[in-house]
Amino acid sequence: MKKVTKILAGFLFTAVTILSCNKKENKDYFAGGTAPVVSASVAATIPLSFANKDNEAIKLSWTNPAYYFTTGISSQDVSYLIEIDTTGANFSNPNKQSIVISKDLSVSITQSTFNDYLLNQLVLAYGVVHHIEIRVTSRLVNNTVPLVSNVLKFDVTPYQIPPKVAPPTTGHLYLVGSATAGGWNNPVPLPTQEFTKISTTLYRITINLVGGQQYLFLPLNGDWGHKYACVAANVTASGGDFGYDFSDNFPGPAAGGTYKIEVDFQRGKFTVTQ
Repeated sequence: MKKVTKILAGFLFTAVTILSCNKKENKDYFAGGTAPVVSASVAATIPLSFANKDNEAIKLSWTNPAYYFTTGISSQDVSYLIEIDTTGANFSNPNKQSIVISKDLSVSITQSTFNDYLLNQLVLAYGVVHHIEIRVTSRLVNNTVPLVSNVLKFDVTPYQIPPKVAPPTTGHLYLVGSATAGGWNNPVPLPTQEFTKISTTLYRITINLVGGQQYLFLPLNGDWGHKYACVAANVTASGGDFGYDFSDNFPGPAAGGTYKIEVDFQRGKFTVTQ
């Protein structure tokens, strides 16, 4: 009886060992894939004009990367990251335009949208020829196994569009608030709290700010009728979006010191740097 028991125990041990080995061999390993090849509906130059702003600027198409695992072709969802950047930046520009596409193998972009990418994201000057590059990177779940496509090169000339926020009709801009030496007194002290007009859509001031306080921009000194402000949820002390007669004060820096404030009406954004 003991001999039979030993034989059965040995059989079970062998069976478990074989199953364990088979389980290891059946693991799903990445076996390869092919980087997507991207092509475009236009060559060399991407057409852009305000008159044709609703027309297609470019259609990008790319091949399936065909991710392959040891158990067969991947059934996981594949996402694609389209990157648009200036030539020479090697897609490292913090202002590059990134677009995420789920599953689809093509995307069409209108002239107005592409122009907006160039002006408001890449911050390129309008009316000037710029050289840009476009590539597509495929990824699996959680941005794993990236495969990078070829790079397409184009010339583009952004066109001027109306500013996202209307500049002050007075041609002047003033800073008021508890973050300033003048506090909330209005009119504000001059010339220390008046912005310098750099262009019709760009104003700049360098000023000492009190830490942990707030401020607003005024188009007319001494008048509380209108203001440029923000929606608190959309900004930080270093900048963000602003608008005409928005509801909230701008949050000042936590620490007092000398800061440069730039107000860009073309993009509808302000920035604060020490």
